[in-house]
Amino acid sequence: MGMTRTHWASITAVVLALLFAGGATLATAGDGGSSGPAAPTAESADAGFARDMSVHHQQAVEMSFVVRDRTDDEEVRRLAYDIANTQANQRGMMLGWLDLWGLPKVAPDAEPMAWMASGGGDGKDPHAGHSMAKAGEGSLMPGMATAEQLARLGRLSGERAEIEYLQLMIVHHNGGVDMAEGCVRLCTVGPERELARGMVDAQRSEVELMVDLLKKRGAQVRT
Repeated sequence: MGMTRTHWASITAVVLALLFAGGATLATAGDGGSSGPAAPTAESADAGFARDMSVHHQQAVEMSFVVRDRTDDEEVRRLAYDIANTQANQRGMMLGWLDLWGLPKVAPDAEPMAWMASGGGDGKDPHAGHSMAKAGEGSLMPGMATAEQLARLGRLSGERAEIEYLQLMIVHHNGGVDMAEGCVRLCTVGPERELARGMVDAQRSEVELMVDLLKKRGAQVRT
């Protein structure tokens, strides 16, 4: 089953509590305290994940708002609302962390997903580069829709729009899960790892729901 708005409200409250706890720790380090950990660097997995997943989430929010205007199906509209609301909130958290760490939200000179391909810097992570290899042609990160696919979604309506959205979002979520699993392995800030772990669980649950919704419409998952 998909996560309800009430479930997401509870999850958000917990994550916000973790955010403030992590923020207090990093603020202490920033004040020159010797006991606290240093803030992540711009090249770290923590910063790379926050930057890249913020972009990834933004596209999910945009696609969800598009389909809400293209269908009257309440089940799909509710799913789209939950995805847009949750991912917009999570994006705000990640951008807030970058502000807290004094790091740029955009790194023009950094390759997307470089933080994950590095395997944390030791070159021994068997998953290193996995998500980069899955990035689709014309997209920057795993699962992201191309400009052509987004334009097509915007031209459709009714069940055709529902199917297109579900197919695109399943691929998008699967790519996001790969990225979040990378952060769980490589990120060093506890609250960020917990947020990433929550993304993995929630998006896998939503993928199961979306597969069922596709089956109801006689459509298959796009590979």
